[in-house]
Amino acid sequence: MRRGPRPLLLHLTLAMLKSSVSVASSGTSNPAWENSSAAAIRAALGPASAQAAFPQAVLHEALRQDAALIAGIAAYRRHPWQRTLEDPPAIWREGSSRLLDYGGTGPVVLVVPSLVNRAHVLDLMEGHSMLRWLAATGVHPLLLDWGWPEEAERRFTLTDYTAGRLERALAAVGEPVVLAGYCMGGLLAVAAAQRRPELVRGLGLLATPWDFHAPDPARARQAADCLPLLEPALALFGALPVDALQVLFALLDPWGVAAKYRAFGRLDPNGARAALFVAMEDWLNDGVPLAEPVARECLRDWYGANTPMRGDWRVAGMPVDPTAITCPAFVAIPGRDRIVPPESAEPLARLIPNAVRHTPAAGHVGMVAGMAAERALWRPLLDWVLGLPSGRPKRRRA
Repeated sequence: MRRGPRPLLLHLTLAMLKSSVSVASSGTSNPAWENSSAAAIRAALGPASAQAAFPQAVLHEALRQDAALIAGIAAYRRHPWQRTLEDPPAIWREGSSRLLDYGGTGPVVLVVPSLVNRAHVLDLMEGHSMLRWLAATGVHPLLLDWGWPEEAERRFTLTDYTAGRLERALAAVGEPVVLAGYCMGGLLAVAAAQRRPELVRGLGLLATPWDFHAPDPARARQAADCLPLLEPALALFGALPVDALQVLFALLDPWGVAAKYRAFGRLDPNGARAALFVAMEDWLNDGVPLAEPVARECLRDWYGANTPMRGDWRVAGMPVDPTAITCPAFVAIPGRDRIVPPESAEPLARLIPNAVRHTPAAGHVGMVAGMAAERALWRPLLDWVLGLPSGRPKRRRA
């Protein structure tokens, strides 16, 4: 049974608060302070003599939007689509992590996803699998599936994941690879490419944040300020639970979930767009807990102190410095990304020497799995990989 959107109570409460405040303030609101929805209602009412009907019109609109939200959530929960793709064979395992081999011929591309979501966003559904498409078009993709953090992984730091598990997965391949990191996975890929240049012949960074205070330092620090409130959960579970992570993501766009579910309710439930929406939401709602030490590093250091951008983030004692990367790099910065704003990802394209900068008109998830993902990312990434020089990468000078 689908449980999304998670946490459901939060999203319903936000919708209720928005409606309640809108209705309560409609009789006294100043038109100069109103949002676009209120302005549209006033415009639809026409002459000033009809403005007395504004509070009633706001009430009707609030009830309509709330009903549409409930209808959209119900339509999502009863939709018949289920993911049927089977995982390919694993060529390496350690703890709960696996290196999945998607076959194909050509350059080996090892893809590193985020630690807080399931890896299969890159293998989402039929027709929307970046890895299967790459395998069919001249590339040999591997996917590092981090897995569910068990007892050992819940004690991991970012150093354990990067200098430990990721670097051992790279070594297990047996030849230099193109290392491609998605979102949080991109930060780990930057560190690994700098530390082990003999294992990495090219670096792809897909919607990877670097300046965590861009474009809004106050919002980033707000996430860091949540850490004391999360202490009981971290102590109880040894990890940051999925619903707590979803709350933090909701802070980035409090009204976005309600808007997209209202829009989903208007789709043809038998259409391709509806099925893709359900696939993406199933993935989003099936998250992975974040190990306690990693959660602290991310919130306190990345979001609070902005250590990557300041040059203070270290892995196994080594400062992570994009300017020290010697291999070719491809930096994809989706222009409509709300999770990783373009201003946050942009510095990597400037700091890495001679990086190729790619800016598709897409969102964070849409770039890798959306309706236009082949044009937005898959083909440009393929062309870049196939255009890389052959041979072993240069060794970094001491």
